[in-house]
Amino acid sequence: MADARGRLVRGYLTAGQRPDAPPALPLLEGLAPAHLVADRGYDSDPLVAALAARGTCAVIPPRRKRRHRRAYDAARYAQRHPVDRLFSRLKQFRRVATRYDKLDAHFLAFVHIAATVLWLRDC
Repeated sequence: MADARGRLVRGYLTAGQRPDAPPALPLLEGLAPAHLVADRGYDSDPLVAALAARGTCAVIPPRRKRRHRRAYDAARYAQRHPVDRLFSRLKQFRRVATRYDKLDAHFLAFVHIAATVLWLRDC
């Protein structure tokens, strides 16, 4: 999860073939964002309903095969480039980009170190 300035706020690590939406709710604990901008991988009815219950507007485009398409703010979704930029900035660190680490905990630790370096560079 990134803030509006493209800095890592919270993150988690899942297997490559796992859906993105289920672990997203625990990341929002203690946060009260007005809007949550996410890609189609996060389009699930339980997530959108949980966001609406907390007063957060879900800016998530519907999946292509969805029967009933939900409306979303396309202009706000087009401004998701800080998140994309975050991933490209994290991949500037070779160890993160190539994933030399065999253990998930080690890889996630180096992602946190890289994110901390990026935070400090922005100050």
